[in-house]
Amino acid sequence: MSEPKDRPFDERALRVVPPVPSQDGATLPRLVGVMQRLLASGGCPWDREQTFETLRKYVLEEACEVIDAIESKDMPHLREELGDLLLQIVFQSELARSQANFGIDDVIEGIVGKLVHRHPHVFADGTAKDAAEVLQNWERIKMEEKKDRRVLDGVPRSLPALTRAQRIGEKVSRVGFDWSDRQGSRAKVEEEIGELDEAIASGDKDAIEAELGDAIFAMVNLARHLDVDAEGAVRRTVDKFTRRFAHVEDRVRGERGGWTGPTIPLAKLDIYWDEAKAKERSDP
Repeated sequence: MSEPKDRPFDERALRVVPPVPSQDGATLPRLVGVMQRLLASGGCPWDREQTFETLRKYVLEEACEVIDAIESKDMPHLREELGDLLLQIVFQSELARSQANFGIDDVIEGIVGKLVHRHPHVFADGTAKDAAEVLQNWERIKMEEKKDRRVLDGVPRSLPALTRAQRIGEKVSRVGFDWSDRQGSRAKVEEEIGELDEAIASGDKDAIEAELGDAIFAMVNLARHLDVDAEGAVRRTVDKFTRRFAHVEDRVRGERGGWTGPTIPLAKLDIYWDEAKAKERSDP
């Protein structure tokens, strides 16, 4: 659609946002110092009571909040949440140092060494023609570093199931265990759905669960072949369902005050649902 002629020209649209000046992490010692003070004698009673086990849930929570900030495209929020996640790293590093295990400098030294070693195309005489080859080289070097570890040992079991499934697909793909194209992956989806239908027909609950899992895993692999984040795709659908159902609920409340009373016919609820869909199309 063309720009209305009577709209004033906004030259701010042509301005280039200046980059943030280069930073070298010089402020990190301030965070380490604050954490050391909190954990010292006379520091914060709550912080001093924490252990690796009690902090575990906060690591996951802060990581999820970082993801939420990324998806909302809210940069100030992302900055804040990255700080909260960094705090967890410093916090646990200080706990480890107090137990004579390692400290924050050891953590940083470890990741720096890993990055340099696994990027020979940048820091040595290695080559990599594209991002795919970089990932293949990374996996090969990692396997050389940890010869006693299996290919899938590095995928955390605590990951959300869809994310874990996709990471497993990525890992085995880098060592050649994968469909050559998306058609093979798509055909596998059909095969697994057929087996799920057979399990449903049998009425065997255990078989149904197993085949449903296989079908979902096949769908996740297809998502990977289509370069789609399966976890993000499902989260998007859940968010969409939540928005639309909120409209349904608002209509129910408006007409009868809530869900109490006789069951509302599904046909009526479908009308409200279609209203929500129409509203999204008209006002995305």
